[in-house]
Amino acid sequence: MPGTLGNDAFLNLFRGLHAGLYIGLVGPGDSATLAANPFLRLIFGWDETLDAADVRPFDPERFVDAQAREDFLTLLRRDGAAHDHLLRLRRADGTGCWIEVTVRAEGVAPDRSVLRVEAVMRDVTERKKLEDQARDVFHQLSQAEKLAALGQTMSGVAHELNNPLATILACAERLAGRRHDDPTRRDIDAIHNAAERAARIVRNLQTFARKRHTTRTMVDVNQVVRDTLALRAYEQRVSNVVIVEALAAGLPPVFADPHQIQQVLLNLVINAEHAMLGAHGRGLMVLRSWHEPDRDAVFLEVSDDGPGVPDEVQQKIFDPFFTTKAVGKGTGLGLTVAYAIAQEHGGRISVSSPAGGGAAFVLELPSGGTGVRPVAAAPSAATLETVPVGTRALVVEDELALGEAVADALRDAGFEVDRANDGEEAIERTQSRAYDVIVCDLKMPRVDGMAFFHHLASTAPALTRRLLFVTGDVAGTEAEQFLERSGCRWLAKPFRLRDLVRTARELIR
Repeated sequence: MPGTLGNDAFLNLFRGLHAGLYIGLVGPGDSATLAANPFLRLIFGWDETLDAADVRPFDPERFVDAQAREDFLTLLRRDGAAHDHLLRLRRADGTGCWIEVTVRAEGVAPDRSVLRVEAVMRDVTERKKLEDQARDVFHQLSQAEKLAALGQTMSGVAHELNNPLATILACAERLAGRRHDDPTRRDIDAIHNAAERAARIVRNLQTFARKRHTTRTMVDVNQVVRDTLALRAYEQRVSNVVIVEALAAGLPPVFADPHQIQQVLLNLVINAEHAMLGAHGRGLMVLRSWHEPDRDAVFLEVSDDGPGVPDEVQQKIFDPFFTTKAVGKGTGLGLTVAYAIAQEHGGRISVSSPAGGGAAFVLELPSGGTGVRPVAAAPSAATLETVPVGTRALVVEDELALGEAVADALRDAGFEVDRANDGEEAIERTQSRAYDVIVCDLKMPRVDGMAFFHHLASTAPALTRRLLFVTGDVAGTEAEQFLERSGCRWLAKPFRLRDLVRTARELIR
């Protein structure tokens, strides 16, 4: 009949199509091929001379996940067809690939256990890889937006909390230095310990908001691992947690804040301990490090044999305040802070969890020492035993209770102390009296610490070297730039009164 394709034309189409074509019988345990085109052999890496009967893409050993094969056959028995169905299969050399299958099937036995299958198969491995990369980028951008938005809020919250915390700690420290009966001393200690705990939470918030001053140097990641494990050695021993170190020799150093990297590592180690102990009362944790020269990065992996992290949890695990722990057992900020620290160091942190259980967190940090910023030398710990008679200090602080606590501590140390509630009042004081040291809050109403500094720089420049700033907004943005430019000493709220007194003594030497 004119216009009708003959058998030869169909055969040429079957052989020449750039897609895998398969016709065969597929059962629960094996398959039998009736026809397979050359391109199907190419997709799976089979030799082009391989007999068609031996081309069996739906055999059980071809599937990476045995359950996926059962689910696929169940779908075909139920619907008789599948369109663009994605399967994770193995090539002839054992490597994995993603295959997109459009298939029609019909049962050849009464129980439909064996199906006659006609399938078109395409290798979409590269497309899947690009999609996964795009999804990773989207998740990273989404996470960055969450961190940026919440970070701005947290910065303000941390600053407002630091002022009352500084007052509580200062007053508790002064009370602790007096004679009390045992019940009163226990209460004072409880107040001090609770305030310290709150201060640690605030420091986490500041780290998350990228408002914490950091001191970076060239760091041996393996040494940070060993130091961190030493901190957990006792708890791991009594909890039956076995540690395996697989640390690569000869790792290049990374330019980082060692305390922040240890904070990340401690968080990952403790989380792994909790997961394993909660699942089966013991555990095996592996810490592995390696260097990838092509990426110029050092990697640190913390893996455990706990219950693992479900896919839906992996998508949210770095979100602020997300936690799978019971109420009161976790703040949901630990991994968020770890994520922020990794980003701040130009690296990243990721999580994976195999189907068989267990979880692995990988911290990636750039190696090399380019762009190293000089680290300021730590101030000397030496202090004067006594303060010369007549040494005068000015305390400029808008938080009245904190200002009085600081003033009292300086008086106890031998200073003669005046008070000012803001920068405007401080300017009036300095115009009428000379001061040997000035303790000044950085953020105040009307005239703040920066404006006060600039006034002194123009009227009494020598006095700027006697300035000690205290601030709840430690670093970042304008505040950090100002402190670096001015060269003034400063303490982050909340601080210990003895540290403030020691620094004030150093400034008058």
